[in-house]
Amino acid sequence: MIPVEEAYEILMSNLCKSKTEPVDIRKSVGRILTESIYADRNFPPFDRVTMDGIAIRFEDWQQGIREFKVQEMQVAGNPPVTLRKSGNCIEVMTGAMMPEGADTIVRYEDFEIEKKVAVVKELKLKKGANVHDEGSDRAIGDQLLEPGGIIGPAEAAVIATVGESIVQVAEPPKVAILTTGDELVDIDEEPLPHQIRKSNSFAIDGALKELGVTSTILHLNDEKEVMKSTIEEVLDKHEVLILSGGVSKGKKDFVPEVLEELGVEKLFHRVKQRPGKPFWFGVRQTEEGTNYVFALPGNPVSTFLCYYRYVKPWLFRSMGGNLTNEIATLDGDFKFEPDLTYFLQVKLSNEGVLKAAPIAGGGSGDLANLVECDAFMELPATKKAFNKGETFPIYRYR
Repeated sequence: MIPVEEAYEILMSNLCKSKTEPVDIRKSVGRILTESIYADRNFPPFDRVTMDGIAIRFEDWQQGIREFKVQEMQVAGNPPVTLRKSGNCIEVMTGAMMPEGADTIVRYEDFEIEKKVAVVKELKLKKGANVHDEGSDRAIGDQLLEPGGIIGPAEAAVIATVGESIVQVAEPPKVAILTTGDELVDIDEEPLPHQIRKSNSFAIDGALKELGVTSTILHLNDEKEVMKSTIEEVLDKHEVLILSGGVSKGKKDFVPEVLEELGVEKLFHRVKQRPGKPFWFGVRQTEEGTNYVFALPGNPVSTFLCYYRYVKPWLFRSMGGNLTNEIATLDGDFKFEPDLTYFLQVKLSNEGVLKAAPIAGGGSGDLANLVECDAFMELPATKKAFNKGETFPIYRYR
């Protein structure tokens, strides 16, 4: 067995370098950005009115003027009008350009209009009130987005506002998910007492979609020759293969043997962790390219943990994503005696500090417990007792 840190380093030394592809901005959300986005103009691009009201000269206010003749109206989307003389004001709408000659906005709730004269209440007024100055957020040429981040709705809005209808994103690798096991039946079948419905493939497929990755899903029974021919065919058509099950020490756990017979070089098998100890990873080099194979233990929690701790970061980095580490404070005492890294299921809460409440569940087969939690907390093998208030890395899945 190898430590968790060594397994992770091996994975990060064997990345699948992604290509870049252009996509319509409407299809970009969830994808990894591969270009820098720059401001094509100042943000905001003009002195912008932030409150409905009237625009005045602050100098008039300082001189004691409290009644302003309404000259005209400035609406959003129109070129700026000009305040023609002292004592005048211009009605303005939120989002409009600041009228020329004016420098301060008085809100509607702070005055009343009588016969086209705005009578302003006594209030504390500062020069430039309710005006969003041109370029105060970003200047033309500033970098707004860096490569490596996931495009969300906010990023899509920024990309749109600089006039980019097509954006460069990472092209996801071709991925196949293969579940194994005679005990598994389709989700629309009624399982016999000794059978269970397939779930791991749907968990992995759903998780892949979070990164904009689609997958092919297949199932293999525990028949070595059929398994071998199917995997060989899948490897010829996909860059990444994620298997679930068949990697432990059972007499029908053929996956490691089959993979090595197909020329997949084992880079590690078995990691000093719980759950997910039998985790296997290997690479196959051919004239057509490189295959990357993740063989995950079949128990649902083990599959889930290995995906979020290893496969997701590997995919993210392979597509040029910038990884960020997250820690949380353990919100309860916990003990784990074996000399293994333990991935504790936790429920997260944020009270100024991100806290993680232990919800251990019933082991690697307790799929239902996953819905009670939000993340796995990585507890090091160097300790046996973990105290409330200590901080450790977490890997979110929601």
